[in-house]
Amino acid sequence: NDGRILRLINARHPLLKGKPVPLSVEIGKDFLGLVITGPNTGGKTVALKTIGLLSLMTQAGIPIPAAPESCLPVFDHIYADIGDEQSIEQTLSTFSWHMGNIVRILKEATERSLVLLDELGTSTDPGEGAALAQEILLQFLKRGSMIVATTHFTELKSFAHTTRGLQNASLDFDPVTFRPTYHLTQGIPGGSNALAIAAQLGLPEEIIAGAKQRL
Repeated sequence: NDGRILRLINARHPLLKGKPVPLSVEIGKDFLGLVITGPNTGGKTVALKTIGLLSLMTQAGIPIPAAPESCLPVFDHIYADIGDEQSIEQTLSTFSWHMGNIVRILKEATERSLVLLDELGTSTDPGEGAALAQEILLQFLKRGSMIVATTHFTELKSFAHTTRGLQNASLDFDPVTFRPTYHLTQGIPGGSNALAIAAQLGLPEEIIAGAKQRL
């Protein structure tokens, strides 16, 4: 569409095998920025990649795996900071690599751009990282870019809740099975559930119990 609404209904990343949980998300009507939180291994990065890839497929004229009522804007550019390309050879730390990407995107992004940022503000002091992340989100909002960011920072959840133009979204977690459901719920933040997931992945119970005591 020529408007500013990104709406994906029952969308699926085309590389996922089996019967993946579909993604439904809408951005652009009342807000331009979505901050996705939720458990580790819960699907946050997959959600980012699904939004970006299906937007690119649409602009290339390729039918997308999503319900017919889905619609996508025409973007001038689609930017993504996903993954980790730290380099000993180029003396790049993880934080430096991410900041280098974000600096480039900030120079180029417009009000017609889509910006996808995975784990915004990580790989440094959490307080400074969260503060930087908030200002980066504000800069993209000021220029009118559509932005989707994932995070574990509590400060960013609060920031999205109180900042006009941003909305929280959560990848859900089943409190009974202690497993992620991969279902996205807009309007509420999610928890990281790091201890439960670490236990599921086999971290010794002694460590989990000690961590709970420290919390």
